[in-house]
Amino acid sequence: MDELEEFWGDILSEQPLRVVAAWLTLDVEEQIAVRAHLSKMATEDGWAEGQREAARAALHAITGESGDKGGRRRTGPHRPPDAL
Repeated sequence: MDELEEFWGDILSEQPLRVVAAWLTLDVEEQIAVRAHLSKMATEDGWAEGQREAARAALHAITGESGDKGGRRRTGPHRPPDAL
């Protein structure tokens, strides 16, 4: 297995620790690109349901959000409850 396959295997593993560990290997530009791709996987047609679920799990692990319009929104010091 090459590094790229291993990376995507970790990101789509649905195991938060593996997802975050893989995520932290990326620079900011790569994180932006990967998050955009995961968002597309989670919300657009053309992906198998298992792929969509794995993408949603990855988004949840890296952002605390599910990646779809019906997902939870995170509160905390950077997002006050009244901003929801």
